[in-house]
Amino acid sequence: MADRRTGPAVGGRPAPARLVRDRVTAALYACFGTWGWFLYSFVPGLPLLADELGITRAQAGLHTTFMACGTLTSGFTSARLVRRLGRRGVLLLAAGLLAGGVVALVSAPGLLVTLPAATVVATGGALFIAAAQPALTVHHGAAGPAAVSEGHGTGALVGLVGPLALGASVAAGWGWRPAVAVTVVLAAATALLVARLPGEGALGTATTTRTVGAEDGREDGRTDARPDAATTGRRPGFSATFWLLWATLVAVVAIENATTAWAADLLRTHAGADSGVAAGAVSGLIAGMCVARFAVGRLALRFTPLQLLLAAFAVAAAGWSVLWVATTPPLALAGLVVAGLGYGAQFPLAISMLLGAADGRLDQAQARSTLGVGAAVAVAPVLLGGLADRVGPHTAFLVVPALVACGVGAVLLAERARRRAAQDAAGAAGGTA
Repeated sequence: MADRRTGPAVGGRPAPARLVRDRVTAALYACFGTWGWFLYSFVPGLPLLADELGITRAQAGLHTTFMACGTLTSGFTSARLVRRLGRRGVLLLAAGLLAGGVVALVSAPGLLVTLPAATVVATGGALFIAAAQPALTVHHGAAGPAAVSEGHGTGALVGLVGPLALGASVAAGWGWRPAVAVTVVLAAATALLVARLPGEGALGTATTTRTVGAEDGREDGRTDARPDAATTGRRPGFSATFWLLWATLVAVVAIENATTAWAADLLRTHAGADSGVAAGAVSGLIAGMCVARFAVGRLALRFTPLQLLLAAFAVAAAGWSVLWVATTPPLALAGLVVAGLGYGAQFPLAISMLLGAADGRLDQAQARSTLGVGAAVAVAPVLLGGLADRVGPHTAFLVVPALVACGVGAVLLAERARRRAAQDAAGAAGGTA
C-alpha cells in the first residue's frame, strides 16, 4: 500500500505528495481560523475602541505592541510547553488563554485592562500557531508545506468575514465587542475538536523523526529516526541554512505587517481615496492572501517550496509596484490584490522551509521562528510609520521592496548553504566508505 503522504510509486519514484484532510487536519485548521477571526475583527476596530474609551489613536495602537509581546512570550515558552504537555495540551492551553483574554478584552472598562488582555489573547493565538504548524508538518510528511499553506488560507478565509461582522455589529448599534466576542465561541469549538484527538503522534511531544527531503523540497516521505536533545543531553546548534531561512521569515512577516498597517494611509495620501474607501481597500490585500494560500496548498504538491517562494517574492514586488505608482483608488486596489497574492504565499512557504531545515527539532525551530515573527510585528509597522512621519507615506513605502530584496537574498544564500552542506556530507560519506 502506498504511503498516504507520497502516493503510489510511478516509474520507481514516488508520485507527488497527496494531502489527506482528516479530522486531525480539520482540528488544526480550526486553530488558524479562530486566530484569523480575532485578528481581522479586532485590529480594524481599534479606531472604534479609541472613540469608545476616549483615548488617542496612538494609545489604541499600543494594543498591537502588546500583542507583539504576547507573540514573543509564546516564542520563549512554546518549545518547553510542548515537551511538558505535548502539542495537544498546548493547543488546549492556547484555546483557554485566547478565550479568557477575549472575555477580559470585551468586558474591560479601560486601557489598563485592554492592553494586558491583548497580550494574553496574542499569547494564546501564537501558541495555537506554534503548536499547529509543526503538528501539520509531522502529520502530513512530504505534504506538510501544502497543509501549512491551507491552514493559513483557512485563517485568511475566516478573517475575510471578521471585518464584515464588525461592520454589521456597528451598524446594528452594538459596537465592536460582539464581533470580537465570537472568538470565544470559535476557541471553545476548536478546543472541543482538539480534545477528542489522541495526544500522540503529531499531537504528542516533540518528534524525534524528520521527513527526509523536506528541507530541499524532495517528496520521498521517508523518515529518519534521530534522537533529540532531550534524550541525548546535547543541544546542537541550528545550521546556517536554518538561520538564513529564519531571516527570510522575518523579512516576509515585516513586509506583510508594514503593508497591512499603512496601505490605507498610502491610498489616502497618494491615490486620492477617502478614509472609508482606503480602509476598506485593505480587504483586497487579505483577499489576495487568501487565494494565494489555498493555491499554494495545491502547487506545493508539484513544485518545491524554494521555487514557489521565489515566485511569490516576484508577485509581491509586482503588486507593490502597481500600488506605489497608483494615483487612483481602483489601480491601487488592483496593486493590493496582486501584492496579496505574493504575500499570502510567502509566509507558509518560508515557515515550511524553516521547519524542514530544523533537522527534526520542529518545536525548538518553531519557538525561534515565533520570536522572529514577534520582533517583525513589533518593529516593521513602527519603522515604516516613523519614516512616513519624516518623508511621507509614499517615499516610506520604499521599505517594502528593500525587505523583498533582503528576503530573496536570504533564501538564495540559504539554498547555497544547503547545497554546500549536502556536498560536504556526501564527501564525508564517500571518505568513510
